[in-house]
Amino acid sequence: MRQVKQVKYEGVIKRYRDFLPYIKEKHIITILEGNTPLIKSRNIHRLIDPKIDIYFKFEGLNPTGSFKDRGMTVAVSKAISEGSKAVICASTGNTSASASAYAARAGIKSFVLIPEGKIATGKLSQALVHGSTVMQIKGNFDEALVIAKEIANEYGVTIVNSVNPYRLEGQKTASFEVMDELGRAPDYHIVPVGNAGNITAYWNGYKEYYKAGKIDRLPKMIGFQAAGAAPIVLNRVIKEPHTIATAIRIGNPASWQKAIAARDESGGLIEAVTDEELLKTYSMLAQKEGIFCEPASAITLAGLIKLSEKGYFKKGDVCVLTLTGHGLKDPQNAINVSKEPIAVPCDKLSVLKAMGLWD
Repeated sequence: MRQVKQVKYEGVIKRYRDFLPYIKEKHIITILEGNTPLIKSRNIHRLIDPKIDIYFKFEGLNPTGSFKDRGMTVAVSKAISEGSKAVICASTGNTSASASAYAARAGIKSFVLIPEGKIATGKLSQALVHGSTVMQIKGNFDEALVIAKEIANEYGVTIVNSVNPYRLEGQKTASFEVMDELGRAPDYHIVPVGNAGNITAYWNGYKEYYKAGKIDRLPKMIGFQAAGAAPIVLNRVIKEPHTIATAIRIGNPASWQKAIAARDESGGLIEAVTDEELLKTYSMLAQKEGIFCEPASAITLAGLIKLSEKGYFKKGDVCVLTLTGHGLKDPQNAINVSKEPIAVPCDKLSVLKAMGLWD
């Protein structure tokens, strides 16, 4: 019997090297990021809009639990190729977790600036356990980013926020995977918008595949911000952004103008939804599809529902929703929106009564 040869997966840089900046093999730092599942909705689409197809690109299954790993493998690999001995970032959580892990893998130092008291415990624990020097500042993310950029410029430390162009180069590989899986581009790609790097990166990826003749049409890019942190929607900097979705609690996005370009070039839109709306879909994804994502991720489904109620989609439309991070990043929110465990005596009859199987 002839054996089928297994193709070894080696991370996004090697998989998509023809579409990425050149990096010598010896400088590639990977934790086998990417290759995340594109999950077709089994139940939610029937509740929301049965005439459309909904897919979830679950980036929470990357090595550190978020889409940031795609960009970080390229940014850190490039830093290594240029002789850098340390990286720095400002972060609301996911970037710090990813930067710390990839720096550890590369054997270099990592420094993280976070807003004091405004980072989910799951994300903070990752940066700490990977050995990063974590500094909490009495300010917000945008202020932390200013400091990180100044230090990078003056002291030769490599900044790995999305202002680093190699970050977006890596992040665009998620769109390649979507197209490879579907065999086409979706009609709509919906993403959370915080620092606005993702909507920019996805759009770049779609355009590159189109230019290469791999697809014959481009999607509309749809972005959603939290109502309390919606600078692009309101067209002004938000000095004190607030939302339960810590990953997108950003008042002055680094890729603001690039996100607007992605929106306008694709014929899409960027709108806002409330925390109440996103928490509803956060629970819905877990309870109806078995997908546990962080609150910021669920904003894509909240946004889709909002548009669907306005009659935005037509029959047969394919919508891909990026779920940027895993729910274990922010376990407290999961506990807050869920029922408490039922306390029962330690006997079978009590358990059966609690199960509703005994009167």
